[in-house]
Amino acid sequence: MVPTPTEFADMTWDQVQPLYQALADRELTDDDSIRSWLRDWNELDISLAEAASVANVEVSCDSQNPEKEARHLRFSSEIMPQRSEIANVLIGKLLDSGYSQPDLETVLRRYRTDREIFRPENVPLFQELSKLTNAYNRACGAMTVEWEGEQVPISRLNPYLEHPDRDIREKAWRLSFQPYIEQRGHLADIFDQMLTLRQQVALNAGFANYRDYTFADKYRYDYSPEDCLQFHDAVAGTFVPTMLASHAERRATMGLDALRPWDLAHDPEGHVPLKPYDTIDDLTATAQQVFGKVAPILGEQFGIMRSEGLLDLDARTGKRPGGFCTSFPYRKRPFIFMNASGTGGDVRTMLHEAGHAFHGFATTEHLEYLPQRRYGSEMAEVASMSMELLASPYLRKRDGGFYEDEDYARACIEHLQGIVKLLTWVAPVDAFQQWLYTDPAAADRDVRDARWCEIWSRYDPETDWSDLNEYRVARWYKQLHIFLYPFYYIEYAIAQLGALQVWRNALVDQEQAVADYRAALALGGSKPLPDLFARAGARLVFDEAGMAELVALIQNRIAELQTNP
Repeated sequence: MVPTPTEFADMTWDQVQPLYQALADRELTDDDSIRSWLRDWNELDISLAEAASVANVEVSCDSQNPEKEARHLRFSSEIMPQRSEIANVLIGKLLDSGYSQPDLETVLRRYRTDREIFRPENVPLFQELSKLTNAYNRACGAMTVEWEGEQVPISRLNPYLEHPDRDIREKAWRLSFQPYIEQRGHLADIFDQMLTLRQQVALNAGFANYRDYTFADKYRYDYSPEDCLQFHDAVAGTFVPTMLASHAERRATMGLDALRPWDLAHDPEGHVPLKPYDTIDDLTATAQQVFGKVAPILGEQFGIMRSEGLLDLDARTGKRPGGFCTSFPYRKRPFIFMNASGTGGDVRTMLHEAGHAFHGFATTEHLEYLPQRRYGSEMAEVASMSMELLASPYLRKRDGGFYEDEDYARACIEHLQGIVKLLTWVAPVDAFQQWLYTDPAAADRDVRDARWCEIWSRYDPETDWSDLNEYRVARWYKQLHIFLYPFYYIEYAIAQLGALQVWRNALVDQEQAVADYRAALALGGSKPLPDLFARAGARLVFDEAGMAELVALIQNRIAELQTNP
């Protein structure tokens, strides 16, 4: 009998290991015995994965709780790394059997990669990296600033970054960076250790550097580091000029000679920030109505999440920063984590994370094995970013959404301009990471900081950062992906370009585009990435011509909204 996730919660690896060892020792005699063995392995993985996911959610929601941190550490730094070691034995057992079936071909290809790059000596290195991940989360989760006489988490400043009063914006902006500036030394210490450990992982596995290791580890069969370099250039040639034109218009509207960093998030005409909801209940109830308009089944699925307590959305001291969606595979349910603070950005985040949740619902409904449901990050972000765009026709209050007509136009324009900003942000983050893991000079923290500013300036050449260098440096320390999920960022841009193509199709036939989108989600990770994109009605785009078409789509839609809200 496989333990339940609740039973796994307080188990040690010594208690878990015999369950996997029994699978390693089982004799496989024919296809029937292999299928039975696969189902048993799958059942065990599902239960253990949910226990680990629950531990991560609990410490994310309460990052200062030592008991929850200890439980999460037991999973992240002990149980799961050692589980990966014996899983490699099971993978070898399956591959050596010669067993195959059509809907497992992509999984088997990944298993072959896993076996090729696995090294037992890396297990303790991953354990150390998990501890460093927790150290970064603990440091950032404890960050607060004083605002109006009260200590508040940094995310509570978000509404003030959009305030029409420039002095208030500047104060909030500076405060949002201050804890990262103050803790630069501590965070740099953490990254020094992460960089060393990751490079050693790569060398142990026979790779020249961690970048090349990561491309194998993330199963990036369909694009290369060279494609990413082409992407960086294409963004510089398409999205950067579009962003600069938008900045020029903003600067003229505001009557400024130059834009400072705190001049980029608010409404340039001085309107108060969008306030699309009053309470978390308002946010979730309205979101459920919107999802029901996109497709009735999506409204039903989000309703399940609301009723079963699968949402933790409010910003509060002690929560880790950011937002994410994870899965509880034993219950066949997703979970959404956010730090909502009452802004229009919260609505986009809600739509985004719900897209991930709908992906989870689709895969658990249609795919038997957990590895089939483990789609790559690129397709995961197509699910979330497409939902932001597919839901956009239903965000007006008269359609059951969040905004009156004028505010609806503002929200949509902000979203589309935000997509342009996203591409011009992903490019420097990815370029920086490519440099971090391929140039030995990155071991020097001061060189890192200088190189970051140099790379970023290519994609943000006109914002006035005079006398703000320590803030500009601190920006990469705030980018948790660089610390916690190395090289997990280019996927956002690849996916955003895919989502724009899904949206392009929806502008012609919304119902068919949604159907194609949901059909692609149901495939999980059972097909190669180009096939998943194609099922959603899109292709991988790294070239300037492909980007230029999508930039024009954005520009035309913004012009329509400005002319006829």
